[in-house]
Amino acid sequence: MEDRRTPAPKADGIIEGRNAVIEALRAGTAIDKIYLQKGETDKTLGHIASKARAAGAVVVEADRRKLDAMSRTHAHQGVIALSAVREYATVEDILRAAEAKGEAPLLVVCDELSDPHNLGAVIRTAECAGAHGVIIPKRRSAGLTAVVAKTSAGAVAHVPVARVPNLPALLDDLKKRGIWVFGTAADGTTALYDADLKGPAAIVIGSEGSGMGRLVAERCDFLVSIPMRGKLSSLNASAAAAILLYEAVRQRLLA
Repeated sequence: MEDRRTPAPKADGIIEGRNAVIEALRAGTAIDKIYLQKGETDKTLGHIASKARAAGAVVVEADRRKLDAMSRTHAHQGVIALSAVREYATVEDILRAAEAKGEAPLLVVCDELSDPHNLGAVIRTAECAGAHGVIIPKRRSAGLTAVVAKTSAGAVAHVPVARVPNLPALLDDLKKRGIWVFGTAADGTTALYDADLKGPAAIVIGSEGSGMGRLVAERCDFLVSIPMRGKLSSLNASAAAAILLYEAVRQRLLA
């Protein structure tokens, strides 16, 4: 019997059940991520995974307890999809937007920010600071879900967000295009106010727990340290992004 209990994304972007997810993919709904029950070998789930990957969605396996905890209908049938609030841009789209404005590119690269509230806050700050786009990795990162959209206060409608499979390769490519890469690091050798952010710049923000990955950090032209005058040694990822972005804004206004 056809499952019509979840025919469209709910307010939180969750789509549950095999038929509902298949219909969403067929209709061209932007899907951020699909969770499939681990260990299932059902052909229908294999078909869903294949269609989702072809559409650019991330497909991950999850145990039944995780799916049960995510479910709103308690009838997920081994598959739950999270819809994206908008289509992802490409890195080329972002660079063309900067060129169209006659501005040096200002990009924010998020290295595995898994907290959607942090990603939403970074996107909001990027929009306010006039950054041309945000880039995230395809895996181990929050995506353009309803929670991210809400936290961004609508900024996701204005800031293009690109999703790439390999951040180190992306940074290599940006450097070949003449874009300087600035990573945030507590032990960085470049002080914030010595960093030259007037030219083409990509600001890399590390994950909430461990900061930038080794391969990402190795691709940075400069590792920038933010002055810490209190007893704590680090800032929230979105706060760090705001500080670097607005230092870039300040320098560009004075240039």
